[in-house]
Amino acid sequence: KQSLLRQLNPMAARRKITWESYEEQKKKFWPQQGKHILAQYDDENIVVYQAYHPTIGRWAAENGKFLGAPGFSTDRMTWIKTNFLWMMYRSDWAQSKNQETILAITVKRDFFDKILNDAALTSFIPELHADREEFQEAMKNSNIRLQWDPDHSPTGDKQTRRAVQLGLKKVEEY
Repeated sequence: KQSLLRQLNPMAARRKITWESYEEQKKKFWPQQGKHILAQYDDENIVVYQAYHPTIGRWAAENGKFLGAPGFSTDRMTWIKTNFLWMMYRSDWAQSKNQETILAITVKRDFFDKILNDAALTSFIPELHADREEFQEAMKNSNIRLQWDPDHSPTGDKQTRRAVQLGLKKVEEY
């Protein structure tokens, strides 16, 4: 796997992603309920995951960027997830059409924090929105969406914990 990674993107091979079993992570760190961003990160970077058509995924891995990839468009909403298992579940284990290639993408923490800050929630929450009109206006004026969905175990069972996914549209700096 490392040699293929080096062929696709020599810079990616230098990044270290720490792997640990689901059960170990669950015991050590993961809360059982509530809304949480489960991610691999440090002070400078965070790893996010995206699913793509193989043509886009391979081109992006080879070139270290998405802009210019055949079939890629910032006009279409693309969803990033910080949790690899959630991405795999959501893409039907990389079997869904146009989601056969899963990429681990390291982004700068300040960029990630900015999109979190700028995101419009996909659900109306009375404590956060004055009314439904304000909520609809926020959705209309933002190219970034924040959505909390049930997390899933490796067997596909829904968890009470919620996992974040962020939708990006017309975000070219990514």
